[in-house]
Amino acid sequence: MSEILSYLAAALPADVSAGARLLALQCALRMNAYLHVELRAGLLRSLRIDPVQACRELEQAGWASMVNGPGAAGVAAELRDATLLAQSPARPDRRRAADWALRTGCPARIGGAEPQLRLSGVYLAARSDPSSGEGLSECDRIIRDCGLRDQGFYGVLSSLTANGVLEGWRICPDSGDVRWTLARGR
Repeated sequence: MSEILSYLAAALPADVSAGARLLALQCALRMNAYLHVELRAGLLRSLRIDPVQACRELEQAGWASMVNGPGAAGVAAELRDATLLAQSPARPDRRRAADWALRTGCPARIGGAEPQLRLSGVYLAARSDPSSGEGLSECDRIIRDCGLRDQGFYGVLSSLTANGVLEGWRICPDSGDVRWTLARGR
């Protein structure tokens, strides 16, 4: 999961919104061997994003071409970056990862409907040790991979702590890295 998020950070322009990044994550994880993906309307609703705007952003970035939709039935798209085929594990594993990301980033678990919080919550959960819930990453990498702006970084981490997603976080004074702990049961 963290590899796909890092790939998306490199493949998408910095100004692509968190909502479009959440859509791109689902597309990258649910695509078939021909870089085609179909997302049903229910899945789009569960992302809690503006699918028209997100699709427009991904098309403008040259990352995807919408074949059908978004509409009442969902959206069908052709992804334009063949390096995705080398990035992705087997399709059943990717589908499980897509479902995990959807569940992990749902507003009820994150404590907010803002796409920025949900994307950051998925990212931090994916980069945490499953047994301890602890994680460590470079501050710059989190900002880049989550599409955050420098000024929004502290607010997102504070919101995730206030919402009970993170038990706590701190910036290591010696390295500048961010260390966090997921709240119990996350």
